[in-house]
Amino acid sequence: MGGMISCCATADAEYQPLLADQERQAVAALVKLFETDTRISFYDGPALQALTVLAHSDVHHLQLSAATAFSEISEYDVRAVGREALEPIVYLLQAAHADVQQAAAAALGNLAGDAANRRLVVELGAVQHLVRQMLAPGADAQINAVGCITNLAGDDENKLRIARSGALPPLVRLARSRDMRVQRNAAGALLNMTHRAEVRRLLVDAGAVAALAELVQARDDDTLYYAATALSNIAVDSEGRNAMCALHTLVPQLLAALETRRPRVQAQVALTLRNMASDTHFQLHIVEEGALDILLPLLHSPHGPLAGSAAACLRNLSIHAANETPIVVAGLVPELLDLAVDATDPDVQCHAIATVRNLAANSGDKQALLDADLLDRLGTALVTKCPQVRAELAAAFSVFALNDQLWRPVVERGLCVPLARLLLCGHADAELSACLALGALAGRCAEAVEELLRLWPRGLRDGLARQLAESASDAARSAALWLISAVLAGRSSQARRLLTADTSLLAAVDACAVIREPSKPWALLPTIFSGHGTESADDDSTTVASTHETQRVQSLARQILDQIRGS
Repeated sequence: MGGMISCCATADAEYQPLLADQERQAVAALVKLFETDTRISFYDGPALQALTVLAHSDVHHLQLSAATAFSEISEYDVRAVGREALEPIVYLLQAAHADVQQAAAAALGNLAGDAANRRLVVELGAVQHLVRQMLAPGADAQINAVGCITNLAGDDENKLRIARSGALPPLVRLARSRDMRVQRNAAGALLNMTHRAEVRRLLVDAGAVAALAELVQARDDDTLYYAATALSNIAVDSEGRNAMCALHTLVPQLLAALETRRPRVQAQVALTLRNMASDTHFQLHIVEEGALDILLPLLHSPHGPLAGSAAACLRNLSIHAANETPIVVAGLVPELLDLAVDATDPDVQCHAIATVRNLAANSGDKQALLDADLLDRLGTALVTKCPQVRAELAAAFSVFALNDQLWRPVVERGLCVPLARLLLCGHADAELSACLALGALAGRCAEAVEELLRLWPRGLRDGLARQLAESASDAARSAALWLISAVLAGRSSQARRLLTADTSLLAAVDACAVIREPSKPWALLPTIFSGHGTESADDDSTTVASTHETQRVQSLARQILDQIRGS
């Protein structure tokens, strides 16, 4: 028994010098490589082997040398590396000394700049050690740990792993750090985490919304930008907007930033307000806090993204009927029409047109829109060649055609002509909306029907045939059939003669009356048709909506055939 103890003691005494020899050999190997090889690779081969020996040493300064070497190398040599290169760095995160951990976190953060390394670093268990480092005192250690988390969260799968590893509470706490560098990195990490819906919900539960809201007042523009962008992403979800509702100072603080910061920050703040304005509470609250006077000059900012985000924000604010009068009183209608017609950025044009459309869809008096030459100005823009602008304009006119104050001026100004031309423009959304607009106008008065009959041989008939083609969606067929039915309902003998003599168009109508499988639906305007789903093939509501639209097509087609036969 005693002999066995003696043998173990002897083995221990011989093992320590052997390990020291390995360490000395590793140092010597590194020195020799530095002296003889100017293009040395530290992520494989002899150099990596030497650094791995030092990383596993029990001697503090040798571990620090290895960690520092990895940190400094990765500053200039960032590329995809193998597990054998990452394992010793992750091991160094567990070292007993904070300076070693700090250097290792910096190295991993640098290497996580290459997307190929991110998932492997997490698989090797680095996150739990980085979380522990975030909880440790010392700003430098926190900066490196949070910076590494920020880069690792650039991978979509990593986001959920990081969130479930306990990283969110320390990130939220560090977002409130007094050190501006820690704040900035924490805001960036939280931002990267917001790009996944499941993680956004976890962030709300972890109190991230309140912490990010506090950073809206940060002196550092980068910190504010990251915080505003994170809030913008969180505001996409109703849970996020509900959490923001409890923060009574958030909107005034965002508006202060919108008024005083640099254009890049202003643009992002405007987008944050835009997403918040998906909620009726914020639509009212943002306007009540004076947003319109701040947004007005931003519409003409030479910084394109700022003008676009300001217009996008107004678009959402205009959804609420109670905001129509404040928008008109603020003098925004002429500005919006200028942008709708003259803006060089199609996105800005579309936002401006959609804002005016929202104003027209509300139930209030439209005289201010008419006084601003709404119809003449947008009517001249219908000749645009830009598909997305054309689609927005057609959608706007489909709303104007339903309004009691606007439909007649549309007819009197001869705007049925450019709308009919849109039926052959080649853009499905524009064609559909133009068809809906003309159908609404035809149902309004005999003058509109007469105008459409004049246009029948000048493109209207061919446009309707295009909408009724087998390749068209059920929504397109439904809109075309509705228009034909509205023309026939005007009891014009000319309309019946034209349709009766047009055997190919009648054959297309007859084909629509036949029972068939539903096609993928298009989203029609809810003011005219209802019950439509989205285009998601996995949504059960889509199948219901498609069936509903198919039934509508059949019903309208049979109605038209009965109208013609009854004549």
